[in-house]
Amino acid sequence: MPATGFPGAVTDRPDAPAPDAPAGAAPLVDLTAGSPGRELVPLPRPASPPPDPGPPADPARRSDVDRWGRSERLRALTRRLYDPLYRYWFRVEWDGFEHLPREGGALIVANHAGAIPSDAPAIMHGIETQLGRPVYGLAEYLFRTMPVVGTLWSRVGGVPAHPDNAYRLLHDEQQLVLVFPEGTKGTGKHYSERYRLRRFGRGGFVEIAMRAGVPVVPLAVVGAEESMPIVFKSNRLAKLLNIPYFPVTANMLAFGPAGLVTYFPAKFRIRVLPPVHFDVPPNQERYSRSRVMDEAERIRRMVQDALYDMLRARRSIWFG
Repeated sequence: MPATGFPGAVTDRPDAPAPDAPAGAAPLVDLTAGSPGRELVPLPRPASPPPDPGPPADPARRSDVDRWGRSERLRALTRRLYDPLYRYWFRVEWDGFEHLPREGGALIVANHAGAIPSDAPAIMHGIETQLGRPVYGLAEYLFRTMPVVGTLWSRVGGVPAHPDNAYRLLHDEQQLVLVFPEGTKGTGKHYSERYRLRRFGRGGFVEIAMRAGVPVVPLAVVGAEESMPIVFKSNRLAKLLNIPYFPVTANMLAFGPAGLVTYFPAKFRIRVLPPVHFDVPPNQERYSRSRVMDEAERIRRMVQDALYDMLRARRSIWFG
């Protein structure tokens, strides 16, 4: 039988020459070395192994930062670093913790104090460690625009204080949101004005809670006023730096430059008051302005009365 005509075919004739190997093939190999009468066939060249893709991508790394910029990994690290300060420096104690909701959205409202406020970290840390729920803190947009500080602030749960942000967190995501209605008027108080609450804004926090259909949970905080008290303020430096106020604190006078970041070890007590619910339908275009202002003032009085009661029972600034 004649040999077939395509390259690399096996022939029937022992004396036929070996066919040419196709381009790129390995050299012809005798499959039966020492056995006459068998032909040579081309072996395919082994394919190169695919490149090593490396370890699989970590899903947690891809999804660590949420839409608000909060990083749960960095927040957990912050809690570990802050915990000794919380436990042994401020020695924070809570009263009425059972009033905090274990599920659903709620707007947490508290008094605000200290040149560099120490109350927000204490509140967020206590709720997250004891309740196991994340807390988003609303604050002035000024923080978001500061290099490095703005990014770190977002990574640990800070959100610019805007009604749309608050509504989405409370209504759409059912989160816990912390807000200080006094704003910089609270943190910019002189020590002689301690624990005298300023007006709670124009009641915007009440309207947001009404729209989102969530309760307001008032908190009264004692201790922050003494942790970094303001002795006087420089309006000229505040204008130069474009900040609400430039404080000179007792901490700076006592510790020098280190006083910028060193708090006095004032004893913290935080009282959670019963939630305030509003008997109004959510998602209305507008709410009664007088009703909003009345509710805001009622909540302010609740916090103020709780502060006076806590101060009467306090034995010492440092030991509670």
